[in-house]
Amino acid sequence: MPEIKNLTLNFGPQHPAAHGVLRLVLEMDGEVIERADPHIGLLHRGTEKLAESKPYNQSIGYMDRLDYVSMMCNEHGYVMAIEKLLGIEPPLRAQYIRVMFDEITRILNHLMWLGAHGLDIGAMTVFLYAFREREDLIDCYEAVSGSRMHATYYRPGGVYRDLPDAMPRYQASKWHSDVEVAAMNETRQGSLLDFLEDFTGRFPACVDEYETLLTDNRIWKQRTVGIGVVSPERAMQLGFSGPMLRGSGVEWDLRKKQPYEVYDRVRFDIPVGVNGDCYDRYLVRMEEMRQSNHIVRQCIEWLRANPGPVAIDDHKIIPPTREEMKEDMESLIHHFKLFTEGYCVPEGEVYAALEHPKGEFGVYMISDGANKPYRVKVRAPGFAHLASMNEMVQGHMLADVVAVIGTQDIVFGEIDR
Repeated sequence: MPEIKNLTLNFGPQHPAAHGVLRLVLEMDGEVIERADPHIGLLHRGTEKLAESKPYNQSIGYMDRLDYVSMMCNEHGYVMAIEKLLGIEPPLRAQYIRVMFDEITRILNHLMWLGAHGLDIGAMTVFLYAFREREDLIDCYEAVSGSRMHATYYRPGGVYRDLPDAMPRYQASKWHSDVEVAAMNETRQGSLLDFLEDFTGRFPACVDEYETLLTDNRIWKQRTVGIGVVSPERAMQLGFSGPMLRGSGVEWDLRKKQPYEVYDRVRFDIPVGVNGDCYDRYLVRMEEMRQSNHIVRQCIEWLRANPGPVAIDDHKIIPPTREEMKEDMESLIHHFKLFTEGYCVPEGEVYAALEHPKGEFGVYMISDGANKPYRVKVRAPGFAHLASMNEMVQGHMLADVVAVIGTQDIVFGEIDR
């Protein structure tokens, strides 16, 4: 009898299906996995330590770069922590804008996840479909913040500015004629809210398209049904949150259980899985996109009917307008102080959490009364999920590792921090 040796295999850190710089050391018995050891730290940027060396208002942009697919949701957690310490509450309009952009971010995240997950396990077309809709929502990011990804739009006390009355438009080029550009700009003639209203009208049909491609596709089901099963009890013991926990059948969503901003004023349902496998987690995220679309519609209605301020009127925290700064000496001083040394935050410690597209994203912050935090600790949802990798892939084939990494929706910026 020939002697069969176990094989030790490196999966990553530059594997296209590793979703970032994950190095998995796999111990294989032929093609079956006996042990998976995830190695992290290859992207470590020291975000938490950097945030401790800067004034509070200068670290918002670092949060965008944690989970760089759910940019505004990361900012939201950080900004909520500062607001709790300062004891301030943003105006109602700002809260609705935040909820609307949180849900836009959720759709953006799930579209990216769907495209990448599909590509990983052999479905090419859905990637191109998902990016078609992502483009429109990223234009909304650009309209409010000037940036397509790292927005830095949420600020302690509100948001950077009100929603714009005009959308960015396509211009004629050697690739697109005037007629084509006019057709592309048809939905961009009005305000951001008009554009979003049009988008929310056609998006459910787009989700139907993705489902037509995948939900009953036998190859998709062969690759996902019964793969990476986690029981509800085990999911809670492992610290799962978000779609990973709901896919296992636990109905837990911070937007319902510990409502923040105006989530107690909008109607939506929590989708829950039954079997806790990759297929259920896929179905949960698909339904979440529909629910997010529904929330965005409700926010649009409210925002149309209720104009008002989008930030608190306190120049110790929110900078004065350019106009005020140029004309009024006191405003100039406020502006200068804010952008050089920021503001001092009362002593104390606080934990602010929100339902991020990937799970519970929390920021634990300690203030010693200075203008920079004494300690910042980010609770990233992906970190707990990655820790379960060994358990989820044992006994599966090598190809199933890719399906499990996809279903965990891992982004390494938040895991390595």
